[in-house]
Amino acid sequence: MGRRLYAGRGSDPPLIGRLRLWPRNLAGQIALLVALALFLAQAINFALILAERQRFRLESAVGPVAARVIDASQNNRLRRPEPPDERGHDRDRDRPFPDSPWDLFRVRPITDNPIPAGLKRRPDIEEGLRRSLTEANIHVGRIVTGIRDIDPHQPRFDRMSVSRAQRFRSAGGELLIAIEQPGRGWWAINMPWQDSDWPIVSRLIGQTLIIYAVILLPMLWATRRISRPLRSLADAARRFRPGDEDGAIEESGPGDVRVLIAAFNALRLRVTAMLAEKDRMLGAIGHDLRTPLAALRVRIESVEDDDDRARMADTIDEMNRTLDDILSLARLGRPSEPAVEVDLAALVDAVVEDFRDLGEPVTFEETDRLRMHLRPSLMRRAVRNLIENAVKYGGSAEVRISTTPATAEIVVLDHGPGIPEERIDEVFEAFTRLEGSRNKGTGGIGLGLALAGAIVRDAGGAIELRNRAEGGLSATITLPR
Repeated sequence: MGRRLYAGRGSDPPLIGRLRLWPRNLAGQIALLVALALFLAQAINFALILAERQRFRLESAVGPVAARVIDASQNNRLRRPEPPDERGHDRDRDRPFPDSPWDLFRVRPITDNPIPAGLKRRPDIEEGLRRSLTEANIHVGRIVTGIRDIDPHQPRFDRMSVSRAQRFRSAGGELLIAIEQPGRGWWAINMPWQDSDWPIVSRLIGQTLIIYAVILLPMLWATRRISRPLRSLADAARRFRPGDEDGAIEESGPGDVRVLIAAFNALRLRVTAMLAEKDRMLGAIGHDLRTPLAALRVRIESVEDDDDRARMADTIDEMNRTLDDILSLARLGRPSEPAVEVDLAALVDAVVEDFRDLGEPVTFEETDRLRMHLRPSLMRRAVRNLIENAVKYGGSAEVRISTTPATAEIVVLDHGPGIPEERIDEVFEAFTRLEGSRNKGTGGIGLGLALAGAIVRDAGGAIELRNRAEGGLSATITLPR
């Protein structure tokens, strides 16, 4: 199957099946880069803050407890726990809170280890306390910690000051510390403890969202302000046609973008001037070449041999046609003919009638009127070139028009040998003739299909060549409606 020659807006084919997470426009890329940078910065900030919080919590637990134990020990304010009375009651355990052996924020002597088994321990606090007490020359045995939840409705909170009770309730947990006095029992102390990092994490997340809103929204606005004139510049570059008086772009956006737009406007003018100069040069060349050809045409009338005179006339006609094709192909980017409303069916029918008048076997399937916005002379020439190739290489041509809601197709069929699949695209290159697959007696210099393809592309359409299964070649011009 032949590959299609697409017009104007060429682009790379999409990568099917690949998930594209990277945005393609400038605003999206800048926003994503800023978002990633903010995320990385906040992640580092999270790690530093959480590490600092862990260090602060460790110091806030170890420092005060060690200071209280050292102070009480040096001032002999820690008494030896009294043994149970004759009824077996432990006086220390009957202190004001019968549900707990702990006296809040105070170091108390306890007979046995009061921390229940199974509570979550904090080895870092235990190690910190041992190190602090050792540095103070206070030798202790085991140090045990435990964290337990606090019921905010415990009666003991009613006997606390409001600020102290609020500290415990807001913490949601209680850190229990027991320090063994070799041969003297245990020291015990408790304090409020918040074991979860979620409160600070939630604040950091909220802070991050606020930063994103404060930074990304203005960033998106700024990048859209920059990318809008860039998109206008890209659209103008795609639409650029030499001689288009409306091709200039208004200079807008930041200073760098304004400089870029001004450079494009200047480049557009220079290209238009160069093409205008080229057209003038081609016109002069065409005039200079046609003058001696016309003189030759007059002079061959003096040749007495009819065969020689006919061959000379055919050669001059072929040179004129070649010159017309070359000039038409060179000037196609700046056609002098304006696009108008034409009946495509009538245009194709008129071309077919020209071939019929010459006795060529060309047929056309009649169709309804089809209004199109085209340059009629150029489109007539493109259709003529396709039919001429079909007659020359296939012996005959069948022409028909088919339509869809979006396109109109001119199909030219022949019964020739076709074209090798791997060389179909080559025939659209100027001065290319595939004589290995065509009749070697044919003439021409290989401009017919190149010119037809250029004309169709200029009209926003496409040409497709396809070898037919039953033999021959199918040439299809597809035009947007």
